[in-house]
Amino acid sequence: MTESFPRQHARTRGFTLGAPRSFTVSDSGGRVAFLRSSSGDDPVNRLWMLDAATGEEIVAADPVELLADPGEENLPPAERARRERARESGGGIVAYAGDPGLTKIAFTLDGRVFLADAADRTVDSLPVEPGAFDPRPSPDGQRVAYVSGSGLRVVDATADGLDREVIDEPGDTVSWGSAEFIAAEEMGRSRGFWWSPDSQRLLVARVDTAEVPTWHIPSPAEPSAAPVPMAYPATGTVNADVSLAVLGLDGSRVDLEWDRDAFEYLARASWAPRPNPIIAVQSRDQRTMVILEVHPDTGATTEIARQTDEHWVELVPGTPAWMGDRLVTIEDRGSARHLVIDGVEATPDNLQVRSVVAADEHRVVFTASEDPTEVHVWQLDGEGELKQLSDQLGVYSAATGGETVVMARAAGTDREAAVEVITPTERIPITSSAVTPSLTPAPRFFVVGSRDLRTAVLYPSDDDESEGRPLPVLLDPYGGPHAQRVLKARSPFLVSQWFANQGFAVVITDGRGTPARGPAWERAVAGDLAHPVLEDQIDALDALAQSHPRLDLSRVAVRGWSFGGYLAALAVLARPDRFHAAVAGAPVTDWRLYDTHYTERYLGHPDHSPEAYTRTSLLELAGDLTRPLLLICGLADDNVFAAHTLQLSQTLFEAGRPHQVLPLPGVTHMTPQEQVAENLLLLQRAFLFDSLGLHPPGNPKHRSAD
Repeated sequence: MTESFPRQHARTRGFTLGAPRSFTVSDSGGRVAFLRSSSGDDPVNRLWMLDAATGEEIVAADPVELLADPGEENLPPAERARRERARESGGGIVAYAGDPGLTKIAFTLDGRVFLADAADRTVDSLPVEPGAFDPRPSPDGQRVAYVSGSGLRVVDATADGLDREVIDEPGDTVSWGSAEFIAAEEMGRSRGFWWSPDSQRLLVARVDTAEVPTWHIPSPAEPSAAPVPMAYPATGTVNADVSLAVLGLDGSRVDLEWDRDAFEYLARASWAPRPNPIIAVQSRDQRTMVILEVHPDTGATTEIARQTDEHWVELVPGTPAWMGDRLVTIEDRGSARHLVIDGVEATPDNLQVRSVVAADEHRVVFTASEDPTEVHVWQLDGEGELKQLSDQLGVYSAATGGETVVMARAAGTDREAAVEVITPTERIPITSSAVTPSLTPAPRFFVVGSRDLRTAVLYPSDDDESEGRPLPVLLDPYGGPHAQRVLKARSPFLVSQWFANQGFAVVITDGRGTPARGPAWERAVAGDLAHPVLEDQIDALDALAQSHPRLDLSRVAVRGWSFGGYLAALAVLARPDRFHAAVAGAPVTDWRLYDTHYTERYLGHPDHSPEAYTRTSLLELAGDLTRPLLLICGLADDNVFAAHTLQLSQTLFEAGRPHQVLPLPGVTHMTPQEQVAENLLLLQRAFLFDSLGLHPPGNPKHRSAD
């Protein structure tokens, strides 16, 4: 029996298993570390090492050999939270850290710290406290720092080495060395400590959640289980109190000084390659970010750069950084997001910079887009010469060290993914064991409407255009900030093509607020995450219908997850004249229930701009529901809590508005469980067929019902 696409998609975790990932290049460029599982349905990742001189690949660490049952790890709560924040669906070794030369690489399994030695090809289990989390070798490779419980510890890099506490603090609300929820979920900072270049001190974050509201995640399917408490900084409430200290291995402590009342967000920190650390701190309203140089002997800080914006200062991955003695930032100036060197724009206005990959005294490697549907890798050298390193159409990422570049191209609609290790003399491919999807998406890309909306349309794979049969329409957007769906890659369109093969014309549009269209485009949603976003979906649909007469605008449905779920529910509530059914997965229904950093960036503080929260709340529209609506939520979701769905359902019920709710016990914001992932697609299809009066594929009435 042929395996269905929903089953295949679920079994392979969206075709990610078996693909090489998480690349790191040694500072000399001679070694490349990465993760990869053994096959396209094996969730257990191994640590691999590639010799850039010979091209030899070896397994540096294999959980199958290190654990009795690598599929049943006893993960510490901190590691489970880290994986949720990173949307990590794999198992085995899912994160690692090495010294600059990649001679020693640390990782955790089952709450234990392991250290792989690249020189002698051994793996040692270090004598650490239980529940270890986020191990990181010192630059000299002699020690490994890690978090255990609420404290930071250091262990010698030997199997019988000394393990000792660096710092801990009594109480249930204080932790050292871990990133708080907001940093990991919204700011892209997943770590809480940094080694000094001389390996003798650490810069360590202290987090106190005593004043943060406590929310609870119950387990309704297990009534004997106590609800899990969580410090959750909902918009308008108190954030965690985050400070920093320089801690010496000799027991010394120097607390850092900056105006934490004015700049309560610790956005970035690093302590390499220069003798003094730098940190980036952000104001609560996010309109100002200051980059500070830290004087580790005294704790004093000196401002070296400042960014301001009337709406918000964007936090961009990889920055701030150093190009020798020159400060590297990415800043929104005029019509573009620029790479900026010591305050001077270094990229043209037609290039939207997305991230800094790496920087050293000779060059900066970064990602950027000219066409928002593509992502390329670029290099700026010390003389200011700009060069594109990726050489074909598509979506790229990279890692670098020395003169070596790992160039990774995402699978396109007409080609497989490709990863190459590029040295001055060689191009070495890294193979993938990922499964090839049983269907091939065929998106057609368009630029439509007065705002040049980037849009993709997918038709059934067996579609016969000559028949001219009208097709019901399914909008499948994300639509919100910080994410794109319309990219020249395969992955964004796999599920969409499956829905198209059920008899839909699937339409995907990236509207205002999405990345790579410039600062003004992204800030068009300031104060209103609802109306501009929905308006762009409708404008794209109308523009497409003029040139695609087969789009049946009398049968239009919309589906989405997270922000896409919010947009789907908004569509049928606010515009039932245009949308006839919606599937809203993990939707934010009232932005007052979402976190501080994300929500206040776009809508402001609820005490100062309550009208922004009122006009974007789905609860305010509940009484207007006249179309079929399916709400889906994970009851263990600690990002978009189930309360969002349940409060909307309650409001709909009180207004006498029929709707459907699918609660998923034990499911978080991700849905990696095979049965859950597979059946979610099948249940959505059944709901859409029923709501629009359609018939399953193979039924003679398929695509012809009114």
